[in-house]
Formats: sequence, structure tokens, C-alpha cells
Amino acid sequence: MPVITDSHCHLDFVDFDNERDAVVERAVAAGVHRMVTICTRLRKEPDVRKIAETYAPVFYAAGTHPMSAAEEPMTSVEELVALSHHPKFVGIGETGLDYHYTAESAEIQKQSLVIHIHAAQQTGLPLIIHARAADDDMADILSAEFRNAPYSCVMHCFSSSAELAKASLDLGFYLSMSGITAFPKSTELRDIFKMAPIDRILVETDSPYLAPPPYRGKRNEPAYSMFTAEKGAEVFGLDIDAFALQLEQNFDRLFTKAVMG
Repeated sequence: MPVITDSHCHLDFVDFDNERDAVVERAVAAGVHRMVTICTRLRKEPDVRKIAETYAPVFYAAGTHPMSAAEEPMTSVEELVALSHHPKFVGIGETGLDYHYTAESAEIQKQSLVIHIHAAQQTGLPLIIHARAADDDMADILSAEFRNAPYSCVMHCFSSSAELAKASLDLGFYLSMSGITAFPKSTELRDIFKMAPIDRILVETDSPYLAPPPYRGKRNEPAYSMFTAEKGAEVFGLDIDAFALQLEQNFDRLFTKAVMG
């Protein structure tokens, strides 16, 4: 059976409180042998860290989600760097810009984003980006900061424009496929992925959100990232074994701290 990694999930969310053990077991049984659970509010970092410490297949990242940036204390580069010393802490974020729901906090979001970028530059860990309805500002900030000091990055749950995809790929960044990629009407998004280098693709669930068919509309969980991987294999004209192997190589190259011996 092919094995893959769910590069972005939220196992600390209440949706999983009653069956976290079973959710992790189902993921592993489905061939999802690693998961990165993402902390979106730094005050919850101890809870997320504990999940990673409890389950061998689970790693974690932490940051301030852009939609929460105005509600949460502003983090610092020093705080993020300190968190990064934990052996299972593998990425910075998620951070980014979201003008769809929270455009009124755009300036605070930008401040927060730059702090996270600087932490990624200092630690060498990949930046995890959430981008929604903010393509121009996102491309400008990512590019300007990259010119100051290179860093690695994944555009998580990528569903933005072809222009932002190109800008990200030109910087050497990665694009992550979520369940949205497998929705029947996501033809344009699949075409964007098809144009990307295959060595720059990851898959994720963003669970508990965005379950792919056949579970669309239900609670998502890491096991279902295999359905997204199967659709991704179709997009690139590969069988699932070959695509899964490529995904693993990509993930290992980006998330170097999560490479399992």
C-alpha cells in the first residue's frame, strides 16, 4: 500500500476530542503514516505540542492564523524561534493573509506575517501560508522578504490564482492540494496544479474542514488525504504508487525535521 503524509491538519480542534486515538489509527491504516497538526493560536501551543508528543506519527507547527491576528497577542520572532527547538516542531505557521473574512485587520495581518517569515528565515523551518483574497499583497510580501533572506514555504490548501501560484513557484515554494482539488467543479484549480513542477506538490486535509469526495460535507480527517492524493495522481497522469512516492520525497525535502528514520 502506498504511504503519504497529511501535511496540514488540526487535530487539537474539538471535532476530534472524543476519538483522537481512533482518528490517528485510521490514518495510519489508510496509509497516511505522518500528520502535521497545526496550531493556529499560540496560547494553544501546549495542547498541540502534547498531541504531537502523544502520537508517534504526529508532528506539529505553530503560528497565529491571519483570521485571528487581531484577536491574539502579537507574537515575536524570539517566541517562535524558542518553540522551534522542540524535536517535533517542524514548521512556522500557519500565517498569511485573509481579506475574505478579515480585511479590516489587513495591516495587523501583514505585521504578523512578516514576523513569521523572519522566524522561518532564522530557524530554517518551512513557512506555512494561508492565503485568501489577498493575492497581490501576498506575492509582494513573500517576494520582498525572500530577496532579503531566502526561506522555504508551502502555500497550504492552495486555491488562489494562477498568478499567485506562479509567484510562489518562482520562489521555489510548494503548493499543497486539499480536498478542494478533488471537488468536481475544481477544474481550474486542477489545471493550476497540472502546470506546477511535480516535485513541488504536497497533499493535506486541513481537517476537520474540506473533506474530499466521497466524504464531502462531512467532517474531514487525516485518513482522507489519500482520496486527494488519488485525484492528484490523476492530475499528473501517474498511478497512485508513483505519485505517493513523489509526494513523500517532496515532503521530506521541505519538512526536514519530520523525516522518520
